Amino acid sequence: MREARHVVTIGTIVLLGACAAIQRQDARQTESVLSAAGFQMRPADTPERIEHLKTMRPLKIVPHMKDGRLLYVYADPKNCGCLYVGDEAAYERFHQLALQKQIAQEQLMTAQMNEDAAMNWGLWGPLWW
Repeated sequence: MREARHVVTIGTIVLLGACAAIQRQDARQTESVLSAAGFQMRPADTPERIEHLKTMRPLKIVPHMKDGRLLYVYADPKNCGCLYVGDEAAYERFHQLALQKQIAQEQLMTAQMNEDAAMNWGLWGPLWW
């Protein structure tokens, strides 16, 4: 019984680690697109900024009003320990770039599926060897 608990615990730890790695990769990709769209990175380089960053919704673009201007903020307290801040134009560019990236990924997947479908497995004999 104890061994089963250890296996479940180890499996859970491995699964959580994999999820965290995927989340870090997703954050890096999002931050790359944010930068390309014109968002400015602001490091949490003081104790006050670090504490404020912890109170913000992480890894989501959130609208905020500042001095009558609409700004968009993306907080990443774990990976870069920073904020990305952009105006409406940067936000629109972000959506355009994200859509272009999604289309490119879908085209790549389609090409890979077409390549897989063209594979002639009959030439290679039974699959169980």
